Amino acid sequence: MTPGIRRDPPPDLDGVGEDEGLATRIHDAIRRDGPMSFARFMDLALYDPDGGYYRAATARPGRDGDFLTAPETHPIFGAALARAVADAWERLDRPEPFVLREYGAGAGTMAVELLNGLAREHPDLAAQLRYDAIEVEPRHRAGIASGLEAAGHAQALVDAAGSGEPAVAFVLANEVLDALPVHRLVMRDGVLREVLVDSRDGAFVDVVGEPTTAALAARLAAESIVLAEGQRAEVCLTLDSWVAEVAAGLERGVVLLIDYGYPAAELYDAIRRRDGTLRAYLRHSVHDDPYLHVGRQDLTAHVDVTAVQRAAAAAGLAHLGTTTQAEFLVGLGTEDLLRTIQADPATSLEDYIAVRSALMRLLDPSAMGRFRVMAFGRGWPDGQPLAGLEYRV
Repeated sequence: MTPGIRRDPPPDLDGVGEDEGLATRIHDAIRRDGPMSFARFMDLALYDPDGGYYRAATARPGRDGDFLTAPETHPIFGAALARAVADAWERLDRPEPFVLREYGAGAGTMAVELLNGLAREHPDLAAQLRYDAIEVEPRHRAGIASGLEAAGHAQALVDAAGSGEPAVAFVLANEVLDALPVHRLVMRDGVLREVLVDSRDGAFVDVVGEPTTAALAARLAAESIVLAEGQRAEVCLTLDSWVAEVAAGLERGVVLLIDYGYPAAELYDAIRRRDGTLRAYLRHSVHDDPYLHVGRQDLTAHVDVTAVQRAAAAAGLAHLGTTTQAEFLVGLGTEDLLRTIQADPATSLEDYIAVRSALMRLLDPSAMGRFRVMAFGRGWPDGQPLAGLEYRV
């Protein structure tokens, strides 16, 4: 996730605390079974049903939350992506039904923006599109349904809660992969070691031990990665099963993944990322202590683009292209969308300044603009790029 660009005073985090019940259960598990992998700790901290960060009653993104994702930045993001959805529908010969399946749907902000964009530019698709929200917390579905109804799109929500059933679909996951649990590694005396989580005097601490699975070294070897002495890094093994699950639900169509990450050679660069990429987000601030505010702060690590592409190929998906968010959005015509907003008599000067500022953040190569956009397909027509992937600076 990306912290919002704000000019407010730094937040006071002293009163945030932690989910005491969850922290106690993790301490108890470590005392009972010994140090656990960081992947296990991260899974509990984010997804435990009784205290995990993403299992809160309300979705976390937003200006009043802990971070801003692109949809919360401005509706122009969803309006641009609507053009990619419409392009996929056309290239697949206008299938009916056509499903928009979103992983990590949160409050449904992206769905509303996309459906609004389709209603303006492709009303025939908007009328028949079905929206399938895949959310780890079932309670969020009520908020999603309310948001769609308020925007006039109640008919789009599929009946089954996050079905994931095989469908002709456009599958979208925006800033989801970065929150999948990761193992932490370090090179010590020329030997690959794993950074585990231990419990001491009521606090969580790092301890170094033998790797908990040979799959960690195998992943690095497959990508020709050798860590430098003292270098720390993260490896997400959950990625493979997650991609396989997504692919299993795609009869024909597109999978579009948007996240911050790099190909393996860049991600594990010993100079630029010697200490890894694990970060914690809370109240629009970022820090590097994952053991603070357990259950109350987001934890993320940069995505291994090489691993994503390998997992997609193993799941039978064709690679349609990888680019940056900036290039993708420009390729989808954000400049045209901005001019349309400017020409609308209902747009005030303040409105125009707000959308222009938001678009600059979405395109800024030092911020959201550097995010990777990865597209994969099944049953996709040969030689036809998805809209937005043709553009290159």
